[in-house]
Amino acid sequence: MLYPLKFRPLFFEKIWGGHKIEKLLGKNIGKLANCGESWELSGISGKESEVSDGILAENTLSELVEIYMGDMVGEKVFDRYGNDFPLLVKFIDAQDDLSVQVHPDDELAALRHGTNGKTEMWYVVDADAGSGLYVGFKEGVTKQQYLQTVADGTVDSLLVFYPAKPGDVFFIPAGTVHALGKGVMVAEIQQSSDVTYRIFDWNRVGSDGKGRQLHTLEAEDALHFDDKTAYKVDYEKALNKTVPVINCNQFNVNVIEFDKTLEKVYAKIDSFVIYVCLEGSANVVYEGEAQRLTKGEVMLVPAIATELAMVPEGRTKMLEVYIG
Repeated sequence: MLYPLKFRPLFFEKIWGGHKIEKLLGKNIGKLANCGESWELSGISGKESEVSDGILAENTLSELVEIYMGDMVGEKVFDRYGNDFPLLVKFIDAQDDLSVQVHPDDELAALRHGTNGKTEMWYVVDADAGSGLYVGFKEGVTKQQYLQTVADGTVDSLLVFYPAKPGDVFFIPAGTVHALGKGVMVAEIQQSSDVTYRIFDWNRVGSDGKGRQLHTLEAEDALHFDDKTAYKVDYEKALNKTVPVINCNQFNVNVIEFDKTLEKVYAKIDSFVIYVCLEGSANVVYEGEAQRLTKGEVMLVPAIATELAMVPEGRTKMLEVYIG
């Protein structure tokens, strides 16, 4: 019964949100004034994705994992995560700067919240002229310096700013300070976790004259000050080739840009595969049946579907995601 699955997105109003999810990705966000996030694939309780078409329509992602187990996610993935789907896929549109924040790693998140940590990556879908984002502390920043800037309200002075352009990729391990900047829209691949510690909110206040809640004490233990990760990821630009971009313990991400049919074989990876369509469109053909995947859509290929064909309608670009 399993087949490549598409899901209904969940849209979230954010004070910093904008209109690119609707205008650039063609999504119906309803009456939201400022749509900041579109959750495309989620197993988080209370925010679970539902299948949009086919005989499994209306089933949630968690129900499918519970019923189909290894056939759905892969035997090794099911052994590791059980009924919890391990990844969350979003589009994020920042019309204003997001708060400076950090996510706990697996050890700290399990201790404090009984959940996974949150390692993530960003693929820049769109960026206004002069826009950018913040990832990591400047070289040599110490915990003592950080605590002083928290007290002074000047944490932003310690952050590394990266100009952003479409196609840029950033890897953000748990424990890394970061903030998405005004004018940037990204596709985000992350561990399935909704735990965020807000460190700094640009000294903004609401209509009540008060700022949003900060989590500076929680963040103090979560931050990794000595991380040497290369946050901006350089990768090969190639046509009709699967290009590796991220390879970490939590997920693998490839970029595929193609204008001719690609035959995909997954028998050796023992994992589900997620496709995030960034540009163009393609027909995904599995066992003689074709499903169209267009810009802004996400598809989950169950682990049991070990072979399929991707037939593009012109030049098309996708992220390919799986557990390595």
